[in-house]
Amino acid sequence: MRTFPLKIGTPDGLLFDGEAERVICRSITGDMAILAGHVNFCTALGMGQAQVVLPDGSRRKAACIGGMITMMNGSCSLLATTWEWEEEIDRERAEAAKKRASELLAKSGLTDQEYKSAQAKLQRALVRLGVKE
Repeated sequence: MRTFPLKIGTPDGLLFDGEAERVICRSITGDMAILAGHVNFCTALGMGQAQVVLPDGSRRKAACIGGMITMMNGSCSLLATTWEWEEEIDRERAEAAKKRASELLAKSGLTDQEYKSAQAKLQRALVRLGVKE
């Protein structure tokens, strides 16, 4: 299969710079895949699991929490708010975050902001745990 140059970065720095056969991630409108030869494209990223398929066919999984992805003139750039490779995710920490967020959501009397914040924390924990499965 054909490959294309892919760069993945966060505000903390460059996390990947190499060739890829495919990058799969969640945009704000749903799951998507970028392949070599894709038309010029730019969209915001949502919160979800991501995968990079390398030229040897191996896959690297990650948790992606927001950002932007562009495919311009055959090169793809992904700038994520948060990007954690599967091997970097601490399962115990994610389980603890899930528990805290679930407990907070079970409380009554939360403000709209507190409720939305707890929902986002729960979703982030679930994405991380999904990547670790």
